[in-house]
Amino acid sequence: MSPQELKQTMSAGLLSFPVTDFNASGDFSPGPYTKRLEWLMPYGATVLFAAGGTGEFFSLTHSEYSNVVGTAVDTCRGGVPVVAGAGGSTRQAIACAQEAERRGAQGILLLPHYLTVAGQDGLAAHVEAVCRSVKFGVIIYNRGVCRLQAETLAKLADRCPNLIGFKDGIGDIELMVSIRRRMGDRFAYLGGLPTAEVYAAAYKALGVPVYSSAVFNFIPKTAMNFYQAVAADDEATVGHLLDTFFLPYLKIRNRVPGYAVSIVKAGARLVGRDAGPVRTPLTDLTADESSQLNELITALGPQ
Repeated sequence: MSPQELKQTMSAGLLSFPVTDFNASGDFSPGPYTKRLEWLMPYGATVLFAAGGTGEFFSLTHSEYSNVVGTAVDTCRGGVPVVAGAGGSTRQAIACAQEAERRGAQGILLLPHYLTVAGQDGLAAHVEAVCRSVKFGVIIYNRGVCRLQAETLAKLADRCPNLIGFKDGIGDIELMVSIRRRMGDRFAYLGGLPTAEVYAAAYKALGVPVYSSAVFNFIPKTAMNFYQAVAADDEATVGHLLDTFFLPYLKIRNRVPGYAVSIVKAGARLVGRDAGPVRTPLTDLTADESSQLNELITALGPQ
């Protein structure tokens, strides 16, 4: 898949980030991960992101990363395109990008670099170095310490033909509008705030109708129904699901930093798709929190 073909594919539909399966000892489990992908694929996500944020990219060794991406590519070949997460220092991100390309992924989502705050010139140099290291498509994730401005993105777009997507995880409406107006159709645009469904209608109004769903991991039918309701301006369905599931879900998720990943793994376990524990420094939900989540899932009906 060429960068432009990936851009076109990501410009419509619902995207998702499968969790990464670990066994009781915390090691990657390729068999259960394969079964997870086989279960999720028929529900209709446009692209699946392997080893992304929800897939605990930050905790994977390089060899584990290669195995996760390779397993996803092998499983989804001929079905759903796979985009791999990549991030960390520039050299680490390049190593991940090149390994993802070698294993057959269709592109990478360039996650924020580690910790250090940097100016626009430094951020641009980081992104450009990663883009130049591979031939496939690159999607930049504006989040945390990576806060690219419209002018910087315009320069990068001129220098890096394979930079084809922009995902927003900041939620600065003024910044998002300025980027969307400046860049036009040069990028595919993705909503990427945690629990993106809560922001989906607002981002659609900004010209960003595509988003990535974490809850697709355990309630894929509901996730697709919600996306379709947003696309159809079905305010009654959107409002009902926000009130009965997503807003109560946020109350649990917001209790502890890092629960944006932990609650997804808890949901997977509750629907019979256990992916094992999260890795430190994340922590799993308590028994009481899992019980509350189970009530929300059960009320949705069969998935």
